[in-house]
Amino acid sequence: MSEPVEITILGCGTSTGVPMLQCRCPVCTSRNRKNRRLRASAWLKTRGKSFLIDTSTDLREQALRENIDRVDAILYTHPHSDHVSGIDDVRSFNYLQKSSIPAYGNSWTERELTSRYPYIFNPQGPSEGGGVPQIQFHLIPDGTTSIEVEGVTIETLTLKHGSQDVLAFRVENVAYLTDCNFIPDEAVARLQGLDILILDCLRLERHGTHFNLEESLHFIPRVNPRKTILTHLGHDFEYGEWTKRGPGAKLPKNVTLAYDGMHVRVSANHSSNPSGAPR
Repeated sequence: MSEPVEITILGCGTSTGVPMLQCRCPVCTSRNRKNRRLRASAWLKTRGKSFLIDTSTDLREQALRENIDRVDAILYTHPHSDHVSGIDDVRSFNYLQKSSIPAYGNSWTERELTSRYPYIFNPQGPSEGGGVPQIQFHLIPDGTTSIEVEGVTIETLTLKHGSQDVLAFRVENVAYLTDCNFIPDEAVARLQGLDILILDCLRLERHGTHFNLEESLHFIPRVNPRKTILTHLGHDFEYGEWTKRGPGAKLPKNVTLAYDGMHVRVSANHSSNPSGAPR
């Protein structure tokens, strides 16, 4: 039976965040808080469970802003620093929950995390100083199409991020696809019938490992979701300008930009309006 799914955009920015350091462009100097973009990640809730998608560099700030009080599991898309380097903040949830937290990812993520964070994944004895996150990594083998996590079925899809494979996730009729520049036909077939598609869109110019705007808009009709939310945004996109409707609108009516704190609830039947103000 279908269950409601809630997803909150914790951060919708690129690896530098927006504003970029010392950039004086109109977006980076904007007073519109929807132009302030922390590093890309999301918080997904369904069936009474709470999942992080990635542990971004800004996890602590994001968790405080959204009042995240529990994490039942972490779903990693890939191991680039902007998506994993908030991992040490997971220990606060260990303290609160008095338990370890499972994390799921592909073989690339497993290799990188165990190499870069041996004190978490390969401890060689008791640690000194501050606490250590208690995380149990679970490999998602190549070719896996779904996993069961805390009683929730999560579909896994493999995309290309340059030369590397990254994971996307679908729960019910919500899908989260970040950091990609190619989506195979097999994944396209499994993305049909979505209420909400959250999709990578870095900038206006082409990029070697991300969709740009043209590529994102070209892809969307292939899966025809009810609504698409563009994320992992750089400073090409001024929120107010790019989300105007009516004559001269820059985006199709079923496409919008993410903003930090955007909250979407998809009922068992259809999606609610995802354009409301952040909580």
